[in-house]
Amino acid sequence: MSDVALASRTGRFVIAAAVLGSGMALLDGTVVNVALVRLGDELHASLADLQWVTNGYLLALASLILLGGSLGDRYGRRRIFVVGVAWFTVASAACGLAQSPGQLVVARVLQGVGGALLTPGSLAMIQGSFRPADRGKAIGAWSGLGGVASAVGPFVGGWLVQYASWRWAFLVNVPLGAATVWIALRHVPETSDPLAERRFDVVGAVLATVSLGTVTLALIEHEALGSTRALLVGALGLALGAAFVVVERRSSHPMVPPALFRSRQFSAANAMTLLVYAALGAVFFFLTLQLQTVLGYGPLEAGLATLPITVLMLLLAARGGELATRIGPRLPMTVGPVVCGIGTLLLSGAGAGSSYWSGVLPGVTVFGLGLTLLVAPLTATVLAAAPDRYAGVASGVNNAVARAGSLLAVAALPAVVGLSGAAYGVPQAFSAGYRSAMLLCAGLLALGGLVSWLLIRNPPRDAVDATEAEALTPRRSPEADVTPAARPSTRHTSPAGWSCAGSEGCPGTGREEPVPTLDS
Repeated sequence: MSDVALASRTGRFVIAAAVLGSGMALLDGTVVNVALVRLGDELHASLADLQWVTNGYLLALASLILLGGSLGDRYGRRRIFVVGVAWFTVASAACGLAQSPGQLVVARVLQGVGGALLTPGSLAMIQGSFRPADRGKAIGAWSGLGGVASAVGPFVGGWLVQYASWRWAFLVNVPLGAATVWIALRHVPETSDPLAERRFDVVGAVLATVSLGTVTLALIEHEALGSTRALLVGALGLALGAAFVVVERRSSHPMVPPALFRSRQFSAANAMTLLVYAALGAVFFFLTLQLQTVLGYGPLEAGLATLPITVLMLLLAARGGELATRIGPRLPMTVGPVVCGIGTLLLSGAGAGSSYWSGVLPGVTVFGLGLTLLVAPLTATVLAAAPDRYAGVASGVNNAVARAGSLLAVAALPAVVGLSGAAYGVPQAFSAGYRSAMLLCAGLLALGGLVSWLLIRNPPRDAVDATEAEALTPRRSPEADVTPAARPSTRHTSPAGWSCAGSEGCPGTGREEPVPTLDS
């Protein structure tokens, strides 16, 4: 069924279900970092435990998000979305009831599995349910409402953690999840892809999960394992990663089609994604702990401290995409990470005695401006570099790479800068490690900009001119004046940015653009 009108009662319920589902993941991503210090104190958690609380979720999400999208296409997008929301809700309740760090980490891994099922389904339900003429408006409505959730998240999450309990950072998902499941089952039509691949790359999914998990174990638990064992475990993880590549190359139905990486543009954009989102994940992990441990912020203040980044993304990310459409993605994808790196250097000076206005706000503002330059061009470049039939897979691969980058950085950097045990609760010890980590993150961002400058190529000028001409040409509707065979391909180009719900991108910045043809 793909004939639902946006103005209809069913259309409004589809939007409501999609926004509530992706909003849960957005809120959870915002709140967990803010809650780390409080939950660490109550559960007597070490820094390694806090790393696992963050990375357990990212591990499952990064490994399984592509499989989740495939399951939705095959068995029904609403069905898999509902299963994902229900799974995420039950796992959130388990997080809120956890009595030890180990219980919480297991629940977070299960929560990531639910996120991998619901995240791709949010946008897929919209794409599959609405009639073509209304899809752009529907995606815009979903993006705008999701942007509101992203902006409100730091305030709501910080307030819950500070004035109720860190447990409510997870338990708040229970009523939201119940409402989402009720709306989806009662009012959202089922859609699927009759041509979807009936076989699934289960072996690839298992290898990806175990490989990432093993490398993460070696990085986080290096102190407990000892140097020799940690190296052996890490080598095993890399070997499993190599096995994953071999399986994907030989599979007739790979989870990650190797043909995508024959495009230099696609490979370069994902290499840049890995570097930049490794830095972004680590910046937010360390900054939130620094604000609470060293500067003495409460959870609410720590949550609100980074709100300018969200506001800038909501106001300017679409303009960043328009700039890249006019001049090509190479310069924005080069300058954006460098500007983020400058913001990170400014944030590295935030320490004991720093005021928000001079020590934190300038850094988060510059950092946010850099994000507005890079996220939309990055996702548009990834999608444009892939053949039309691989558009969904290309978006999912880029999202998985971004999650994996954050996962590995949060796992590795504390050890690199000499932080372990209960160091996150000792201001002097943590502050020294924080500064070193921020300098390393700035280096990763600069390297990401260098990769873009050396390897990303702008589309031919005639493709850019055609895109601009189409954007300036008024139409009665996207479907009114052309036959289906003559319509240009379009893809939803939302950035897969720092606070995104998943492969559908960052709410608040979505739009549809004609797909330019990029040289591979």
